[in-house]
Amino acid sequence: MPAAVSVNRALRAAKPWALALCAVPALWLWAMALADRLGAHPAEALIRGLGDWALRFLWLTLAVTPLRCWTGWGALAGWRRGLGLWAFAYATLHLTAYAWLDQGWDVRAVLHDVAQRPFILVGMLAILGLLPLAATSFDAAIRWLGALRWRRLHRLVYAVAVLAVLHFFWMRSGKRLYGEVAVYAGILAVLLGWRVWDAISRARARAPDATGR
Repeated sequence: MPAAVSVNRALRAAKPWALALCAVPALWLWAMALADRLGAHPAEALIRGLGDWALRFLWLTLAVTPLRCWTGWGALAGWRRGLGLWAFAYATLHLTAYAWLDQGWDVRAVLHDVAQRPFILVGMLAILGLLPLAATSFDAAIRWLGALRWRRLHRLVYAVAVLAVLHFFWMRSGKRLYGEVAVYAGILAVLLGWRVWDAISRARARAPDATGR
């Protein structure tokens, strides 16, 4: 118990600094792009780099609750909102870089891309799914919606994660690069499996036993 108390205290103290550091990958990518140091295709590298970090922060967000339950580090609960907002921020930057650098802010070209390329459509749906989650990530939204409806809404994050990994798969399939996709898909399968197991365990705990008590 003393060790857990110390870890929780450290996690609470580290949270603002750790969340501030989440901006570093975006700043580094934009700086490298401006310096023309992202290789032969800097626009593509920037767009994909921002998308990769959106995935990483989304997966970290999903991992918070299982990790908190496994370790007993209750202070991790305070990290989930910030990580989720960073996932949304990186997804928005990913979309912005695509619309600007790939499509030149041409709305018709973007809509044509969405209609013609399934992986773009899926990616758009994932970002649209993140939008209500980011908009209701604050305490006032929980009070307005009610805790139960808020929790149900935020379960949408798992559908978003499935869409995101499908977007990533289709994007990488053109070059037959499946290694990273398999890693992300495997982690998501574990996280989803834990959620199912946890839901079943909770349902069994609430159910009356065979004697009717």
